[in-house]
Amino acid sequence: MYKTIISAVALGAATLSPLLAGAADDARSAIHISANIPNKQFHVQPRNPDFGKNEVMHMDPVSRKLTWLRETFDVKNTDGSVHAYTDGAVWLSNGTTSIVLAVTFNNIQLGSTPREVVDDATSTPGTQAEMVILAPFPVSTRQSGQFNANFTVIFDAVPRISL
Repeated sequence: MYKTIISAVALGAATLSPLLAGAADDARSAIHISANIPNKQFHVQPRNPDFGKNEVMHMDPVSRKLTWLRETFDVKNTDGSVHAYTDGAVWLSNGTTSIVLAVTFNNIQLGSTPREVVDDATSTPGTQAEMVILAPFPVSTRQSGQFNANFTVIFDAVPRISL
């Protein structure tokens, strides 16, 4: 009886040995990693990645003014200054009437002409700047309905001028 049990255990161990040895080969894996890190960098991005997707300006019924929007941006250009402009006129519209909006970036009013919003010395190490969007005038009593605005602010990396 003991010989049968010992034979069965020996046979089982001999059967499992190749499986255990084969499993050791599956633990290896080759990993290849590369990284390209540029020596120059330019970015202008809002701290809140969802900014601009579904913003709402509420109206105060007493003053008839709309609330304003404010967002902090991270700005960096290691090769010069940063200029900004809008893609045209900026307003809220309901299809028949419109409400003018003012857009400032780093306390500089933006329009359709590029303007320097962060100088070379400030943008090289990186900084924070604030964008504010507001309706500068109260809403007329004749303006009602759902108003929407779609516009783009373009940021340009302006190269440093060497003398």
